[in-house]
Formats: sequence, structure tokens, C-alpha cells
Amino acid sequence: MSKRHSAKYKLDRRMGENIWGRPKSPVNKRPYPPGQHGQGRKSKLSDFGTQLKAKQKLKGYYGNITEKQFRSTYDEATRQKGDASQNLIGLLERRLDAVVYRAKFVPTVFAARQFVNHGHVLVNGIKVNIPSYRCKVGDVIEVREKSRTMALVLEALESPEREIPDYVDLDPKGMKATFVRIPSFDEVPYACMMEPNLVVEFYSR
Repeated sequence: MSKRHSAKYKLDRRMGENIWGRPKSPVNKRPYPPGQHGQGRKSKLSDFGTQLKAKQKLKGYYGNITEKQFRSTYDEATRQKGDASQNLIGLLERRLDAVVYRAKFVPTVFAARQFVNHGHVLVNGIKVNIPSYRCKVGDVIEVREKSRTMALVLEALESPEREIPDYVDLDPKGMKATFVRIPSFDEVPYACMMEPNLVVEFYSR
């Protein structure tokens, strides 16, 4: 189970934003940091603080990614040709747990990690239980047949809470999703403003 599964809204409160756009997020009612003096904390962030917040928000959005994993993803993004911030988003969206989440097989990115870990997902017909597995264009990701009657999956697919992005082609009846292309930053349906350019600035200091 994800280490932050039982406290997934802590990041929302710390950042003061509804990171995943969920209706139960505490910042919908209290848009300020936690603690006795939360409403009084309005000091202006330094450039470093702004960059750190952008990094923590993006890293936290994808669930329980360690700092080492996230830094490794950034390093790979900088080695690729083109814009490092766009490359970073493309690599994060290629994670298997991210694709499972985008396809609405599960309600949250935390559930996606657990769902993959427990062996409920097939990639091109082969069971893959590594959340960080990197999907390729054309890969078919599907819910294992024995897992298709799970309430978690059925409720998530029927939920109107999120829309499926264009870079994931879903067959809801077959519970299959094809990873059509690596998305650009503008195509990713983040519920709040993400600033990958500040993440690049943070690591390149």
C-alpha cells in the first residue's frame, strides 16, 4: 500500500490547492495550510521556495514517487532532445500507474499504484506489477479478466469526476486502453496549475 494512501490530502493542504481536483479535498472548504496558524502564513516565497513548491507539487501528484526516482526521471528528461520540461511530463505520463489512472480504471493515482502492485494489470497481454514501468506508444493496457468485476474498477469507470485524455484510447467494455502517443504538457489534464519549467530550474541550480 502507498505510504501516503491514508493521508492523500495532506499534500493538498500543504500546497493550499486541490491537486487532483477531488470533491472531498479539504482545501475546498479551507484553502490555507494546516495548523493553528495556517491562515496567518502568507509570507512571500523566495525564488527557491517557489521552485521547491512546484517540484513538490508535481512529484506529489504522481503518488508515492521517491525523490531519487523523481530526480532520475528529471536527469533522463535533460538527456533527451528538446525541451526538458516537456520531456519530464512525457516521462511521468508514460508510467504504468499514470496510464492506469488516466484510463479511469481506478479513482486515484494512489489506488493505481496499489492496483498495479497487486497484479491486476496486463500490458500487451503480460502481467506487469511495477508501477514505474514505462509504457511505449501503442502499448495496450488492460484490467486482468479476474479483476474486472471489482467494485473499485466499475465505480471508477462510471465516475463523471474525470475525463480521459486524447492520448489514451479507452475501450470501456473490454477494459482496455491503448497508449496512443506521448503527450505534451498542454494535453495533460492537471486539476491545478503545474509548472514543470520551475522544476527544471530547481534541479539545474
